[in-house]
Amino acid sequence: MYGIDSQLIADGTYFCVENAPPGDASHASAPSASALLVACGGWSRRKTLYGGDQFSGREDSLLDPRTDAAKIRAFFVHPDWARRGIGALILTACEEAARAAGFTRMEMGATLSGVAFYRAHGYEAAEPQEVPLAGGGTLPILRMTKTFP
Repeated sequence: MYGIDSQLIADGTYFCVENAPPGDASHASAPSASALLVACGGWSRRKTLYGGDQFSGREDSLLDPRTDAAKIRAFFVHPDWARRGIGALILTACEEAARAAGFTRMEMGATLSGVAFYRAHGYEAAEPQEVPLAGGGTLPILRMTKTFP
C-alpha cells in the first residue's frame, strides 16, 4: 500500500529477515533465489513519518537527535511467520541503531493492527491520524512514541 521507501535502503536503516532453505548458507551475505523474505522494518533519521517514494508528503530532511525523535518505519511480517519474535528482533535492532546514532526518542505511525505489538514494546499512543489513500479513502493510524530510559 505504501510502496518502497528507497531512502531507508540508501541510509542503511532497513532490515530484512529471510528464511533460507536448510543447508543454504548464502543468507549470511546475500539473499538466495530460494529464500523467502519473512519480515522487514527499519528506522529513519529523516522527518517523513510514513509513506514510500510515491508519497507526495515526504520530507527527507535530517532530524536532530538532540531534539527530534527517530522514526520507526515500514514494518511488515509475513502472516505465516507472525508471532515468532521476528518483529521484536527487528524493532530491537532499530532502537539500538537509533540510540547509537544519538536519538533518545522514537515515534511511528502505527497501523491499527500493529498498535498492540508496539504497546507491548513500550510505545505509547500520541494521536490518531488519517493517511490519505488513492481514490479518496483514508487509512487510520496511531502516532506512537517511546522515550529511552
